Amino acid sequence: MAASTPAEDERYVLESQIRELYGRCAYTHKAHEKMAERASTYLWRVKWAQIILSALTTGGAIGVLFDKSSAIFPLATAALSISMVIVNSYVKDIDPGQDAQIHRDAASDIWNVREAYLSLLTDIRDPAFNLNDLRARRDELQIQLHAIYKAAPHTNSKAYAEAQGALQRREDLTFTDAEIDAFLPGPLKRKRV
Repeated sequence: MAASTPAEDERYVLESQIRELYGRCAYTHKAHEKMAERASTYLWRVKWAQIILSALTTGGAIGVLFDKSSAIFPLATAALSISMVIVNSYVKDIDPGQDAQIHRDAASDIWNVREAYLSLLTDIRDPAFNLNDLRARRDELQIQLHAIYKAAPHTNSKAYAEAQGALQRREDLTFTDAEIDAFLPGPLKRKRV
């Protein structure tokens, strides 16, 4: 077996680092997607709680108008009205819809860098690409990523765990040749029928 040259060793080390950076990007991208999903789900639940409480409060108020002898409608309406004030006060200073959009935007920006790292991993295998040029591209991507991370909101451990499940168990970033072939026209398929 032939010994590797210093240039091959340098290329391997650079490739290893870029693989690590790609993996980190993949996880961060997916975590921001999960944060956006969580914020959207929370917004959906809050909006439905507000609608249901409003409808029940209105129903109670109508009941008070038509059944003046019962004490149930006024008490239920008051309890529902207080519940609605509590829910509305709780969500007054938070905006889950805006949070979801901010995480979607961060995920989109990180996706672009992740795909650039993937392209760089492809290029690094081509000996025609100079190591210094590859390092310069890596450094440019690092600067871009730093700017994105600086502006992006934080993710949490739940989103990271969901990202981990999506990437490791459900293999969200991987496709079989057959799956990719299904998207492509005949001449570009790997397995011709």
